[in-house]
Amino acid sequence: MNKYFILILASCLLLSCNNDEKNPETQTINIPEPTDIPAIEYSVVSSFPHDTTSYTQGLLIHDKKVFESTGSPSNLKQTKSVFGILDMTTGKINVKAELDKDTYFGEGICILKNKLYQLTWLNQTGFIYDAKTFKKIGDFKFTNKEGWGLTTDGTNLIMSDGTDKLSYIDPLTLKIVKTITTSYNNLNELEFIRGYIYANIYQKNFIVKIDPSNGNVTGILDLSSLVYKAQLKSKKAEVLNGIAFDSISNKILVTGKLWPVVYQINFAN
Repeated sequence: MNKYFILILASCLLLSCNNDEKNPETQTINIPEPTDIPAIEYSVVSSFPHDTTSYTQGLLIHDKKVFESTGSPSNLKQTKSVFGILDMTTGKINVKAELDKDTYFGEGICILKNKLYQLTWLNQTGFIYDAKTFKKIGDFKFTNKEGWGLTTDGTNLIMSDGTDKLSYIDPLTLKIVKTITTSYNNLNELEFIRGYIYANIYQKNFIVKIDPSNGNVTGILDLSSLVYKAQLKSKKAEVLNGIAFDSISNKILVTGKLWPVVYQINFAN
């Protein structure tokens, strides 16, 4: 092939990349594969349907109900920024609140002390709802440049922002009271399971187990086979994102963005 044609083609591709909307949901990020982190063995218990228009940002279990929050990338017109209760027989979300997608991009959610907290991506804003009526009762600002995942240890909110850091937010003052640093960037959806924080790494097929006392990654859950199965079921299926834990039943659920399926898995902590 003519070398001048190659140079022109490369320049066009570079310009195209530079003109892309700055959206971590659509960009490819290079993250090193884990090499010396202990693997966490798991088994698949069951699977459930999931709506392939749901761009999953958060997943949790509360009072035996599965809650899901979604985002709305501008290039995926069918998506919405909502949260609600996931119908495990149909995969559809019974929507409890919807954000204006022209203003907000919905991110992670968590429930703490009868309040549901919801992050947004670029607005440095979170919303607070009554966890029973789902009426919006407040909002809050955070200083992190972006909002990604959200969970709780029962005392504080724990937020990821797409970096290697996790921020602890006091639910009373809604201020950051502590930050821990891990060995992985692009920490995304979070879940607190049996004393540890589990985090999806954006655009990777694994979930890392984080010791909240020091930020050390002490284990890794490689879900590549589930990603492969989801993508076989639907060409729309994108990256792994979403982990939920029921401390009463020990049920653990995982899914991904636009996946056709939610998997229930078991693993030892």
